[in-house]
Amino acid sequence: MPAETRRVARIVLLDPDDRVLLLHGFEPDDPATRWWFTPGGGLEGGESREEAALRELAEETGLTDVVLGPLLWTRICSFPFDGRRWDQDEWYFLARTTRTATHQRGLTELERRSVAGLRWWTSAELSTTRETVYPTRLAELLRTLLAEGPPRDPLVLAPEIV
Repeated sequence: MPAETRRVARIVLLDPDDRVLLLHGFEPDDPATRWWFTPGGGLEGGESREEAALRELAEETGLTDVVLGPLLWTRICSFPFDGRRWDQDEWYFLARTTRTATHQRGLTELERRSVAGLRWWTSAELSTTRETVYPTRLAELLRTLLAEGPPRDPLVLAPEIV
């Protein structure tokens, strides 16, 4: 992994009705360019991926009463955002919560300029949306997760280069 690759931890957060929480992002300089994505972000200092996932979830959603589950998927991605290219090594953890009320008071300055809100999605809604969702196979991955449970070994998703 090149030194400039950002290590990222993400959470596939499910509520008691098996809905997944996604944030609605947009390009700061082009608010018409929008997408949905899972909570998470880059590791800070010496924190583990698990610690980063829980910290990012708390900052982005206000949710702290979650049960962190197994590592589900990993992927490499690269995309332009806010005037630069981001190369990331992402790990996706399963988590559960009984609380669905959220707040976004912990967003960073960049997140305040690029996150339009969040919402809980059903598997059926994800399967039929025409909106952009990352990772792009999330609807299929969520269907499999709900039907079969977490994979025994984390799935390595195809790289996504935008």
